[in-house]
Amino acid sequence: MVTVVFGARGNVGRNVAAGLLAAGEKVRGTSRTPAAGGFPSTLDVVPADLERPETLPPVLAGADKVFLYAKPEEIDAFVAAAQSAGVRQVVLLSSVSVVMGTAEQNPIARMHRTVELAIERSGLDWTFVRPGMFATNARWWWGESIRTEGVVRLPYPDAQNAPVHEKDMAALAVTALTEPGHSQQAYTVHGAESLTLRRQVEHIGEALGRPVRVETVSVEQAREEFAEKAPASVAEALLGMWAAADGVPAPVSVIVERITGSPAHTFAQWVADHADDFR
Repeated sequence: MVTVVFGARGNVGRNVAAGLLAAGEKVRGTSRTPAAGGFPSTLDVVPADLERPETLPPVLAGADKVFLYAKPEEIDAFVAAAQSAGVRQVVLLSSVSVVMGTAEQNPIARMHRTVELAIERSGLDWTFVRPGMFATNARWWWGESIRTEGVVRLPYPDAQNAPVHEKDMAALAVTALTEPGHSQQAYTVHGAESLTLRRQVEHIGEALGRPVRVETVSVEQAREEFAEKAPASVAEALLGMWAAADGVPAPVSVIVERITGSPAHTFAQWVADHADDFR
């Protein structure tokens, strides 16, 4: 049987596909634009778009398992297509925001919980991987200013979080898709260590071999900078999280090692993997 990996070019999806292939699984990756390339030569890639339900039946034909990312707009159509195709199991990349106290006010939490609920009600076996802060967000927040100016502007440089490497999210998903015992489980995933934003920037500078300066700015200045990168609701959620985490150690977790048998990656390891993104 086939495991379908949606978003096989994405940060997490590409690692899920690679892990499944390494485990000897038959994998079908999806992409809106397969012709753009960037996939392993051994991966079967087909066109599909979760926002276009008519593309789902062909990609799900003969599939037994699915790795999915959250797309609430057409989740009912996905569920119907998966049931019709005989899919047995779905592993969803969700978000820790769904279990936070501010979930009802958080647009990210509402989006992910909508998808979770649809899958829970579907009758399919499911596993939810709920990561906290993606380490890859550092590229979105800081990549351009580091490359062009050697500086990162932060309203709360001493806010702490525990960034999660995409390889660890993928390893949990691969384990859930290839080993028994993960049905109806939701895994909350934090990184291996709590770090201030300032220390994270220092790690990037160390990997680059040059200092990266941290400049403290007002919340309004940060809001203006984020306006070019994300919807206002997402930017406000992020700024709110940083404010609440100012000087506060972040939760860390050992779930990756407990489930996969391998320790979680540190942020310094993530930076070493992605140093070229900041050059």
